[in-house]
Amino acid sequence: MTPSAAPRVSTLQRLVERYDARLFWPMRAGARVRLEGDADGPRDVVFEGDRAFLVAIDGRADAVLSADPETWEALVRDVRGGMGAFEAGRLRIRRDLHLGVGFLAATAPADDEGPGGLRFAQVPTAAGELSICEAGDGDPVVMLHGLGATKVSLLPTVAALAGLGHRAIAVDLPGFGDSVKPIRAAYDARYFARAVVALLDALGIDRADLVGNSLGGRVAIELGLRLPERVGRLGLLAPSLAWLRDRPWAPLLRLVTPQLGLLQPAPRPVVERIVRAMVPGGSGEEWAAAGVDEFLRAYLTPRGRAAFYATARAIYLEEPHGPDGLWTRLARLQAPSLFVWGRRDRLVPIAFRHHVEAALPAASHLELDCGHVPQLERPAAVHEALAAFLTA
Repeated sequence: MTPSAAPRVSTLQRLVERYDARLFWPMRAGARVRLEGDADGPRDVVFEGDRAFLVAIDGRADAVLSADPETWEALVRDVRGGMGAFEAGRLRIRRDLHLGVGFLAATAPADDEGPGGLRFAQVPTAAGELSICEAGDGDPVVMLHGLGATKVSLLPTVAALAGLGHRAIAVDLPGFGDSVKPIRAAYDARYFARAVVALLDALGIDRADLVGNSLGGRVAIELGLRLPERVGRLGLLAPSLAWLRDRPWAPLLRLVTPQLGLLQPAPRPVVERIVRAMVPGGSGEEWAAAGVDEFLRAYLTPRGRAAFYATARAIYLEEPHGPDGLWTRLARLQAPSLFVWGRRDRLVPIAFRHHVEAALPAASHLELDCGHVPQLERPAAVHEALAAFLTA
């Protein structure tokens, strides 16, 4: 009697069976991830208890992962290749990048697991619950995103530095991504700096290097000025700096409350054009599309919209001079700093470099042919420079 052959286990089933809730767990009940492009057809992943299950597609999924059969098979063998597949356009992640990447991180092969693998967490802090992703072991590097972005805009940098002996941690600042969104917070550099300190305290980190893009760079500078003992080195990627030119809208903005964003409608086509304009020379269309999705995921909620307006308002109204002015205080910054500038940056003109050189003659500088998000537009050059700078 010939024994019956064992039933074939599909590629997607093999991926889902490895799911480890310790590495990632969806925050919302009923979250659904759709997997498209496999030879056996699209399926949905649903989460129950500490397990994930493959089911027939139903309704609208929260995150959609699309790839061809060969890429899915490659991901089953090595999930670490997921970021490379995404950057090359072979893997698409839409709608909720946090959910999609978190699911992939939690399905890594057994030999990829452990304290050095990519993991996601919600961290209770004195500033409220903050969402992080981290990878690697070693000296901590905390990464801070820009206005309207989330921690996933720093995922390539997390992967790059984790592979070089760092504990790389990217955080959603309060008001953005999957972190707490208080209605009446100040949402200025000082407020965000206190939140980063609260995260360091919650993680048991006494001192960390900081890498920040745009708003995140400004927050890193603020923390370096206020609590230099908590800061090692600063990698500042197109950091937002106080305006030196006239601000004609300042008197009006001082009268407008950001909480109006709780009621204002948010037209996606207008927002999408603005977000895409911020990354004019990106390393791939997928990052631009994912950036739009991540921005809208928070902006289309009342609290996320109010936080965005409050932060943008604080950036515009920041005083450049006077006792508390950024340019007055900048010369006191003690932390070794690397400034990365984009020659085609429409938000932070490269002319700011001359002002920074006057205030901080010991700082290092790197100019790149890119826009406002160097780590996505010119990742190889940025990561090479950061690796050399952080280990100097």
